[in-house]
Amino acid sequence: MPNKIVITNPIHDEVRKRLAQYGEVVMNPLLEPWQPNELAEHLSTATAMMGFMTDRVDAALLKKATQLKIVACALKGFDNYDVTACTQQGIWVSIVPDLLTEPTAELALGLAIALGRHVRLGDQQLRTHTFEGWRAQFFGQGLHDSIAAVVGLGMVGQAIAQRLTGFDCKSLLSVDPQTSLPGITPCTLAYALQHADYVFVAVPLTTESLNLIDHIQLASSKPGQLLINVGRGSVINEQAVAQALESGRLAGYAADVFACEDWALSDRPHVIEPRLLAHPATVFTPHLGSAVRSVRLAIEQRAADNIIAVLTGSAPPDAMNAPL
Repeated sequence: MPNKIVITNPIHDEVRKRLAQYGEVVMNPLLEPWQPNELAEHLSTATAMMGFMTDRVDAALLKKATQLKIVACALKGFDNYDVTACTQQGIWVSIVPDLLTEPTAELALGLAIALGRHVRLGDQQLRTHTFEGWRAQFFGQGLHDSIAAVVGLGMVGQAIAQRLTGFDCKSLLSVDPQTSLPGITPCTLAYALQHADYVFVAVPLTTESLNLIDHIQLASSKPGQLLINVGRGSVINEQAVAQALESGRLAGYAADVFACEDWALSDRPHVIEPRLLAHPATVFTPHLGSAVRSVRLAIEQRAADNIIAVLTGSAPPDAMNAPL
């Protein structure tokens, strides 16, 4: 029986054509993800799957995927993929571990600057009022001479910290019990929240990191702090952030990730907290961390490498498991 490769999101044509040399390619042509029943139907006869952040792969779905050999995640954070269930069913799981690092770190700094310098409010004023030149308004805060903290020193967190060294911050703090960097002072989360002007969150979603920053932590945070999240939405409690913004303790919140995206959580919200969307001291992007054309192509090619390896009898180079 020929291979069937299911791709759940539109990808570059050159990658699709490359995979077509190894089997029939069935691709979702729309930006909207397939519903679970649609995905299950496609996987019922599939040999390989290229999955994205909008997918959820669990034991219930895999019961119907009896011919599946590999789930190649075109992403780094795989919390919505049940690796244990795949392992037990003899299915490889691979990720793309490093290509998202640089563009995500760049975006984090861009969000911080936009938040601290009131770029959103300034842009809005220009578009809704006649511009008549400089006025003394929109006084914000720069990274220069500030105290900045990075929560999570994985590859993205390290890349953020490295970029912050070029802004002449007064001091750089890091919160990660497993990793430290030269020139950056390690500290506890409580200390970082109590002292930093900017707090960058680059933490993956795990049982331990769920709601890592919530009402309790924010209640004792430094007044006027700016919080930037490029890790996972549910690492920060969005209701707590909304409350801290409304009370004036937080001066601003920027994010590229949201709790409604965390498909691994059965109780995830289905929309972004409305109070966050309505608050003027927020800057949001629709999960653009890896949205650089050349990077997205490289990610798809890397996921394709893993699929091709399995279909030609080898272990995928970016395997996260060893199937039973």
